[in-house]
Amino acid sequence: MPVITSNTLKDTYDVIIVGSGAGGGQTAYTLTMEGVKVLMLEAGRSFDPATEVAMFQLPSHAPLRGVSTPDKQYGFHDCSINSGWNIPGEPYTNASPEPEHQFRWWRQRMMGGRTNHWGRISLRNGPYDFKPRTRFGAGFDWPIGYEDVAPYYDKVEMLVGVFGTNEGLENSPDSSPGVLQPAPKLRVGELYAQKHGQKVGAKIVPIHRAVLTKPQDADTLPAKLHPKNAKAQRILAEHMRMRAPCFWATDCHRGCAIRANYDSQTVHLRPALATENLDILPNAMAREVTIDKQGKATGVTFIDKTNGQERHAAGRVVVLAASSQESVRLLLNSKSALFPHGLANSSGKVGKYITDSVSSSVGAHIPAFENMPVHNEDGAGGPHAYVPWTLHDQNRNGELGFPGGYHLEFTTGRQMPSLTVVNGIDRLAGDGGVLYGKRLKEDARRFYGCNLGFGAQGTMLPNDGTYCELDPTLKDQWGIPVLRFHWKWTDFDLNQVRHQQKFITELLQAAGGKVSPKTEADIFKTMKPGGSVIHEVGGAIMGEDRETSVTNQWSQTWDVKNLFLADGAPFASTADKNPTLTIMALAWRMADHLMDELKKGNL
Repeated sequence: MPVITSNTLKDTYDVIIVGSGAGGGQTAYTLTMEGVKVLMLEAGRSFDPATEVAMFQLPSHAPLRGVSTPDKQYGFHDCSINSGWNIPGEPYTNASPEPEHQFRWWRQRMMGGRTNHWGRISLRNGPYDFKPRTRFGAGFDWPIGYEDVAPYYDKVEMLVGVFGTNEGLENSPDSSPGVLQPAPKLRVGELYAQKHGQKVGAKIVPIHRAVLTKPQDADTLPAKLHPKNAKAQRILAEHMRMRAPCFWATDCHRGCAIRANYDSQTVHLRPALATENLDILPNAMAREVTIDKQGKATGVTFIDKTNGQERHAAGRVVVLAASSQESVRLLLNSKSALFPHGLANSSGKVGKYITDSVSSSVGAHIPAFENMPVHNEDGAGGPHAYVPWTLHDQNRNGELGFPGGYHLEFTTGRQMPSLTVVNGIDRLAGDGGVLYGKRLKEDARRFYGCNLGFGAQGTMLPNDGTYCELDPTLKDQWGIPVLRFHWKWTDFDLNQVRHQQKFITELLQAAGGKVSPKTEADIFKTMKPGGSVIHEVGGAIMGEDRETSVTNQWSQTWDVKNLFLADGAPFASTADKNPTLTIMALAWRMADHLMDELKKGNL
């Protein structure tokens, strides 16, 4: 079974998956390895990270100095194609014109979805993150706890390859022994901050990222992941051996031709295709989940973007993994006599309780870094260290004015110079003019790599003012109604950003930094707008009560028992961790349950 066209669809499949990113890829992998016949619909085109990425192209190779374009909104070298905040012909709207109520929606229209773009930071949610209402009296408790997901975190980390260390941190769980790959050495700026951060109580430890630092153990891991399944073990072992460890060439956002970093195609879709149990149909824009008279899902209606024709794919089970808000859009657009307000929406909660990471950043010039001798700072693209949240006692005592916490990610180092590397040198030198000649070279050597910055990503608990709905009039180029967003930051979120700004500033000053720019008086100008971190989750949250949630603990919709969700939509809240690892762990857990239900004849 291969990558197909709409003319070669089979009459029916066991499972149809919409979306090929982290959740869809993990679901397809899990199901096909166990013999389930799967169709995957992807709205974007096929994409091959081995041949299409600008991994080895120097800044001088970039047209227009690598500037952002409508097709490449993070610039020439970014791996994304046909993706971004604004996609021609696929608009969305905001209900309020006020900047603080705006939501920005990133879409990734390409095979592998957002796994081509993300930073590969792979942090586990902790026990507190699953029970915010019990712990803080706000938000919603998940119907599951950390102990339910922990075995799947281990399995995902072994499959995708995650480097890091176990630090015994409160609410940032360790992996099981032997699961993590070795962490690379911290860079100079990270070591420097680690030393001076102790003055303000900042604990700086190796970060966890889905990048191989050594070959995967293809002799033992497949048997651990697929016991008693010789075919799956053989396929996985072959594909693990095709991946090379990172040799520190370029940033992971460029994509990885040697398959050192995780993306859905490399880790999930290639072995899934090798089982011959998977069909992938690209350029298929899903419009509606269809149901029969009994209210069971029967398949998905989609637009074939190559010719504009409407087609239908039939299956026994439907899994939505299109990214949280695209899946919500599909549910809201799947109206019928049984579900006049959208599919699986008897609770009225579809579209409700969207969250993103609460985020702000501060940077500083570090005079101690000036004129550093040339030294090697090669490594995985992005940080090797981070600052985990450790103020749990203050949380317990209610001293902070916000629930949960945040972690800090680094910006530091003397890595491959970018096209804008000399920007701001005249300011640092205190020179109001334009530098050139010998002075430019001297100052470039003096100031290159002497910046240190931190970006915070923190807990956001759901609130009633943040949700999406169908825009009453606007449709996209395929004739599908678009989403309209409502966004509201709570006092918890604003207090957290104030704390982020104060703590980062103290941390930078403890390192001798000259903080710039100064903290904004208007907190809304300081924090990143909703959706900007591209961590939006929720909109079809899981719960114990079908009256107040959309899915049960298995991400199975209460109303339609053969309809599941495998992206961030079922998240009951956002933790101070990046969501992708949890999306994959939940997808694997969901897929195991789905297969059990198939075997029992319940679907």
